[in-house]
Amino acid sequence: MIYLLGGTGYVGQAYQALLTRKGLPFRNLSRAELDYSDPRLLAEALRRDRPELLINSAGFTGKPNVDACELQRAECLFGNAVLPGLIAKACEETGTPWGHVSSGCIYTGSRPDGAGFTEEDRPNFTFRQDNCSFYSGTKALGEEVLAGRPHHYVWRLRIPFDNVDNPRNYLSKLMRYDTLLEATNSVSQLDEFCAATFACWEKRIPFGTYNVTNPGQVTTREVVELILESGVCRKDFKFFASEQAFMQLAAKTPRSNCTMDPSKLLRAGISLTPVREAIRQALRTWKKQAHS
Repeated sequence: MIYLLGGTGYVGQAYQALLTRKGLPFRNLSRAELDYSDPRLLAEALRRDRPELLINSAGFTGKPNVDACELQRAECLFGNAVLPGLIAKACEETGTPWGHVSSGCIYTGSRPDGAGFTEEDRPNFTFRQDNCSFYSGTKALGEEVLAGRPHHYVWRLRIPFDNVDNPRNYLSKLMRYDTLLEATNSVSQLDEFCAATFACWEKRIPFGTYNVTNPGQVTTREVVELILESGVCRKDFKFFASEQAFMQLAAKTPRSNCTMDPSKLLRAGISLTPVREAIRQALRTWKKQAHS
């Protein structure tokens, strides 16, 4: 049996779908049902149910985007930096292996040689550099809290998307926004992300931190070209003249735009579809949600 925390969110729902497809029993634990931010209560439940694995997809992202985190700093700090440490405490006490959904937004840009950041690279979009959004700062702190702890995975998600129209879907966001920021990024196809992270446990690869992104990188304009090519959306996409214009006109806080290297995961025998093909596949099977 698997424990899933944060199962009602965008990422959590994808985990629910994955575990259901696999026919695996899981418990989608809500904080209304059990306050899993209390290590004592969580440890009691873990001892009782003895799950094989706990997946933590809970966290605070802000709606509609990370700008909201600037106004809800206490909730953001707790959800992204404090909660992982509390979960780790309960899992260590009970000997429960677990995985934590982190984020690649703790980086900005790319390595000096132009390559994507690896798991060995120190995060450079954090409170310690004083150059980040509050959201990114808290996600970096969350990883610091877990550093050196045993029997857990840290899975770095980066700009998730899939083939279903959703306000949290990167492709949907590009279609909805009036004006876009041109940037180069690594991204994660959500269903592949969940499958790859669960494969870490299935294959019993070494615990540790893994960048779970589709190989390659893509610019905003390249994604827009793929959207137009697919016929899913035919609007006239507009772009900000510069990042400075974006910050002045549309954003309250800096954004992470970065490239990441998923080679460590590939060496462990787990691969995702190359980025452009993954985006094409999502657009080829696009599902519009009438209520979104």
